[in-house]
Amino acid sequence: MASIEITETNLNETISENDIVFLDFWAEWCGPCRAFGPVFERASETHDDIVFGKVNTEEQQQLAAAAGIRSIPTLMAFRENVLVYSQPGALGDAQFTQLIDAVKGLDMEKVHADVAAQKAAQEKSGGGQE
Repeated sequence: MASIEITETNLNETISENDIVFLDFWAEWCGPCRAFGPVFERASETHDDIVFGKVNTEEQQQLAAAAGIRSIPTLMAFRENVLVYSQPGALGDAQFTQLIDAVKGLDMEKVHADVAAQKAAQEKSGGGQE
């Protein structure tokens, strides 16, 4: 399955309706983005159980801003509707494969418990952000 274009219209649905979603925030003028693009596409063709989405930061400026994108390419991974990875920088094939395997191997019961604990701590401290 090839990557899909992600926009404000389909972002939430894509993340909530799929177990694992990788998002590549990129722009046409960005050299590292163009270098990472083929790596991302190859992975999308070999991992049918994962959704690979591309967010063109020039066309989706509000979405990129809402996601806090400061540098491109930025790669994000969601598993069971939880952001489990977010980092700028282009990866090679081997690095990206390691990341995919790591996301697949996460203990999601623990991740959900950690998220719930963080949320409870924030609510206890008045709901403020750090």
